[in-house]
Amino acid sequence: MAVPAAESSRRQFFDARPVSGVDLGVTIGGLRLRNPVMPASGCFGPELGRMIPSDELGAAVTKTVFHDARGGNPVHRLTEVEAGMVNSVGIPSRGPAGYLEELHPLYSALDTPTIISVGGHRVHEYAPIVEELSAAGAAYELNVSCPNLDRDGADIGADPQAVLDVVRQVREVTDKPLIVKLPAMVASIAECAIAAEQGGASAVAVSNSIPSLPIDRASRRPALGNIVGGLSGPAIRPIVTRLVWLSARAVDIPVIACGGIETADDALDYFSVGASAIQVGTANFARPYAMVMIARELQRRCAAAGVSSIEELLTMGERNGG
Repeated sequence: MAVPAAESSRRQFFDARPVSGVDLGVTIGGLRLRNPVMPASGCFGPELGRMIPSDELGAAVTKTVFHDARGGNPVHRLTEVEAGMVNSVGIPSRGPAGYLEELHPLYSALDTPTIISVGGHRVHEYAPIVEELSAAGAAYELNVSCPNLDRDGADIGADPQAVLDVVRQVREVTDKPLIVKLPAMVASIAECAIAAEQGGASAVAVSNSIPSLPIDRASRRPALGNIVGGLSGPAIRPIVTRLVWLSARAVDIPVIACGGIETADDALDYFSVGASAIQVGTANFARPYAMVMIARELQRRCAAAGVSSIEELLTMGERNGG
């Protein structure tokens, strides 16, 4: 009898072993990560540390923390589409105090650095949150891809001046690494990445999910309670690859790729256009061990190529026209 795909993948995970003698380490703004693989914000909870070896992740990225507690959007919040998923969870948040009391101790128990995602509806909301969280986290990811209520629902991250202002204000209250997570729907991703760099960002993450409106075929009505949501998964990978390529050409700080990554080959595709690290999102829901599998496969690719680091493997690909 054929083994179901999910079971086969699970067996591969438990049968696989880390490869010794291969250095996958990367540095993001002074923060040294043991490998370039981490979860996307909202796609990994500390409870997964009981299911996978957290010491094989480059970092753990938290769900976005807002200044005020919020419950998220009405149901339905998720729906599957061809080659992806559309979510409208609405980023529930317990606020900085709730995060520090209830969640940070759980993240701190993981054997990997914690990057705290911070969000806001307005430019001035980010710095106070980071200041309140100043004793927690190894770095902060500034999620500027959420609605800006002051400007008719436009993303803060779509406006280079707003990006610059957010990062400058946050940089005044912390010297820890700052990652700026940019939206996909922008006039110029390069200008937004440059603004983040000029403001003092340590890296940019490209990109957030893509605004979408899925329709329920039975009712011909919106499938989500909030009507619109964010498309993620393999469907967006070619789109994000272009955005990563444009960003990497525009800035000198590291670019973290986020969009439809399921395998080591997906990661290597992003590395080939300038990414320094990756974030795995949708794949984690079906395969919580996907990130560890990717990291181990990257180790095997290095070993098979006879190199001892991911940098050497990528340099080899450049020499060969990859």
